Amino acid sequence: MAELLLELFSEEIPARMQARAADDLKRLVTDGLKAAGLEFTKAESCVTPRRLALVVDGLPVAQPDVKEERKGPRVGSPDGAIQGFLKAAGLASLDQCETRSDPKKGDYYVAVVEKKGAATAAVLPVLLGTAVAALPWPKSMRWADHAVRWVRPLHAILCLFDGAVVPVSYGPVTAGDTTRGHRFLKVGSIDGSAAPSSSLPGLTRQSMDPRVKPGGDEREAAQAFTVTSFADYKKKLREHFVMLDAAERRAVIKAEADKLAVAEGLTVKVDEGLLAEVAGLVEWPVVRMGRIDAAFMGLPAEVLATSMRAHQKYFSTLDKAGKLAPRFIVVANNEAADGGERIVKGNERVLRARLSDARFFWTQDRKKALESRVDKLAERIFHARLGSDRERVARLCALAGMIAGHVPGAAAADAERAALLCKADLTTEMVGEFPELQGVMGRYYSVNDGEKADVAEAVAEHYAPQGPGDACPSRPVSVAVALADKIDTLVSFFAIGEKPTGSKDPFALRRAGLGVIRLIVENRLRLPLLAVFAAARDLYVKQGIAQAGDLEVKDLLDFFADRLKVHLREKGVRHDLVAAVFAVGGEDDLVRLLARVDALAGFLASEDGADLLTAFRRAANIVRIEEKKDGTSYAAAAEKTLLKQGEEIELSGKIGEIMPQVTAEIRNERFNEAMAILARLRGPVDAFFDQVTVNCDEPALRKNRLRLLSTVRSALSEVADFSTIEG
Repeated sequence: MAELLLELFSEEIPARMQARAADDLKRLVTDGLKAAGLEFTKAESCVTPRRLALVVDGLPVAQPDVKEERKGPRVGSPDGAIQGFLKAAGLASLDQCETRSDPKKGDYYVAVVEKKGAATAAVLPVLLGTAVAALPWPKSMRWADHAVRWVRPLHAILCLFDGAVVPVSYGPVTAGDTTRGHRFLKVGSIDGSAAPSSSLPGLTRQSMDPRVKPGGDEREAAQAFTVTSFADYKKKLREHFVMLDAAERRAVIKAEADKLAVAEGLTVKVDEGLLAEVAGLVEWPVVRMGRIDAAFMGLPAEVLATSMRAHQKYFSTLDKAGKLAPRFIVVANNEAADGGERIVKGNERVLRARLSDARFFWTQDRKKALESRVDKLAERIFHARLGSDRERVARLCALAGMIAGHVPGAAAADAERAALLCKADLTTEMVGEFPELQGVMGRYYSVNDGEKADVAEAVAEHYAPQGPGDACPSRPVSVAVALADKIDTLVSFFAIGEKPTGSKDPFALRRAGLGVIRLIVENRLRLPLLAVFAAARDLYVKQGIAQAGDLEVKDLLDFFADRLKVHLREKGVRHDLVAAVFAVGGEDDLVRLLARVDALAGFLASEDGADLLTAFRRAANIVRIEEKKDGTSYAAAAEKTLLKQGEEIELSGKIGEIMPQVTAEIRNERFNEAMAILARLRGPVDAFFDQVTVNCDEPALRKNRLRLLSTVRSALSEVADFSTIEG
């Protein structure tokens, strides 16, 4: 068994693409190996900013031999048929064939062709070249005058199989056994020692300084070296200041950052996304701490944190009270003979310039009241077919005021005011620079203008929840405005036919739908969705943007049914029960609907419920089959004068007795009680099926019994559509 090592060495691969690229390379190569009959024991991919690597262990040195049988003509067939068979099989004469017998067709020839497996080294160049070319980069480029594309210019390929070079080619590059280390750091010749091999927290770097020749400029300083195996490759990379494992780089960054923060009595603000991104920007992480000038600490904490994160990739630190501290963590990709002093000062200088801009935006934006910016939204297009953001704000005001009437504690005037202001910060300098602060800055500017606290919070929270991990607003005014924002979005794009299809959802309508569901369910709102959808549609019609017939509100309710199934499936609720209650029709109150689903789940979990489900299916199947056969419908009340047997008389009487009670309990939203009453049908239904022959010889009696079964079907369907329930 042998080892395959592949490295694709290029200019910096964007951090956001690295993990996916490593997985794709592993998948493409291993799929190719399996298709070629080359089994292996283990495959592992690694990635740094400048290299994509893959090691496959336990590969055979050759493909397995293949024995193939080809059935030929019968013995005694014409010579032309036999010669054609021999030629196709690559044989010279029938002496190389076997003769076999078939009891029905007699004797026939069989060619047994043995194909010798090719050497793995001979298979790999094409296989690997195909995999490299097939890598699905989100964005790629051509460089120089080469026809091939790659995410960034490809500099070199290293490819070894069983220690020997595999001549894989891609564009202008052919593989060898050489790679390069860190771009700037070089192993010195003072003590000839290697870089530390520890990835433990608290890695000491002072011992490395005598060997480090810092890259004072941007010229390539990477040293080339040859490797013989993956173990040798990984060891020498570390000696040349490259940590191949992204998880190790993340661990080192986190440990070193935490150590620096603890020394100052601080903690590092948790940011897993930034940690992963920074680990993809460096091959040899060197963690340092810098200071934020006191003059900037008066800026909103979100502005400071966003400026450091978005522009500089710095980690924020927090004091013991959980507030932003005047320190930041920067991760360099370079050692420095002065212990990083110049690196820190340089980053502090850059941050000072960034925060000076932010402070200017903060000062200028507060000179104008947020309300004065609302009309400027007319210059912003919400969507080419849906008008401007100013027109949208007008709709949000009306819709939020209406929804506030269904949100306990929400004043309609406050909801309308918050809706008027909620998009105004899109025109500010700060949000123009940091779009991720929209809403957040609106709150600060609202407070600055003296708006009510509930209004200011609603401006900040109206985008939420934006995902399953996002907190759901609970303040009444915030809930009303957040619902208005999401429902307007859904109605507008459904009205112009921009519905989600398959995996495509460019306007994040599924997320908006789940947001509406969470806002309603978590706040237990009794919101009539159909009426709200119709009101939102009418606002578009009133503005002349859409026609009344452009949106069928039931289509939107069906969309919500699908989103509700997804939401509840994550909580362990069966999707078919949601579908069964929705199918009854007319149910657009999600809180009431979920109460019915819970009651239905409890009912079906009982013995009576399970048996009634079976009885419903039996009754529905009989009626459906007979209706199809007779070409008529039996959906009518049974005639009492034609009820002959005691069991059918009892069943008819029981249905007439309990169904008014079930209807009353459903009307009063006492769904568990309705299910308990419905369970009384079990005995009469069981007795009917045990003792009564439905398809009897008397046509009038048969017709009446089918009508009685249709009544059973209709009675159960008042609670839920039992035909959609699985199991």
